[in-house]
Amino acid sequence: MISALVIAALAFAAYWIWIREPDLGPPGANPSVVAAPKASTDGLRLPKKVGSLRFAVIGDMGRGDQTQIDTANQMVRWHTFFPYDFVLMLGDNIYDQSGSPESFYNRFELPYKPLLDAGIKFYAAVGNHDPGNVYSYKPFNMDGNRYYTFKKDNGPVPLGHDKVQFFAIDTVNLDRTQLAWIRDGLAHSDADWKLAFYHHPLYTSGRYGFSASRLRRILEPLFVEGGLDCGQNGHDHIYERIKPQHGIQYFTSGSGGALRKGDLHASAITAAGFDQDTEFLLIEISGDTLYFQCVSRVGDTVDSGQFDRVKHGSAPK
Repeated sequence: MISALVIAALAFAAYWIWIREPDLGPPGANPSVVAAPKASTDGLRLPKKVGSLRFAVIGDMGRGDQTQIDTANQMVRWHTFFPYDFVLMLGDNIYDQSGSPESFYNRFELPYKPLLDAGIKFYAAVGNHDPGNVYSYKPFNMDGNRYYTFKKDNGPVPLGHDKVQFFAIDTVNLDRTQLAWIRDGLAHSDADWKLAFYHHPLYTSGRYGFSASRLRRILEPLFVEGGLDCGQNGHDHIYERIKPQHGIQYFTSGSGGALRKGDLHASAITAAGFDQDTEFLLIEISGDTLYFQCVSRVGDTVDSGQFDRVKHGSAPK
């Protein structure tokens, strides 16, 4: 009887660590979680520079409920005064394993219809709740691939272009073939900016800190060695901006439709965070600077700022 109780207690403890352990990062004072302002009075905080590359980012949104629709409507509203060209999707894009046409319609085509009608392209990374036929769904622009890359330009023609390369990574099934593809793709990229988007976090102060540390040991050396500038993920149903790690800026934007209120436990790696409502990111790249603004379902700005490309150090061991 005693041994059974001990085993049960150990099992519960292991489960709690897996689900709840925050990634504390390096020693330091715990910053406070950034709360949303009561009202957004200053609106757009992005510069809208001539020829800049502009896009939006959403994750874990495919619920097909009113919360997702409200968040999507806010994205449409902000597109009117920040006309972004495409949207990155960070996984769990369709919460329905059936993969039926109805599920794609209710969870994607209907909520984002105004953006789709405006010609906005969506690029998806796969999440652990996506159906098996997500890769071949044409509007997600995956072209049947679990992982892929594409390039964009920014800058007015007379002043020259900066190349921006995006790497969509499948963290649900991270096999050796894909790891070699990531290493080679980053190493041979001629882009000025390199951004990766994927589902599971490498750093988080949410509930997936333990699994994040395992993924970090695999991917971060490749990211640092390959000169990645920014990593964006979902999975944790919160927003968090991580303090730069080894020259890389990480964002969690996993509450585009799904939300876990109170799930963010700010730690030494937290630069800013928000877990009180759903949200999406707006990003602008111009020259050596990336500007960002996180907007909530009701239109409040919950985080904003900018960072420049930095020289990368040696890969972590």
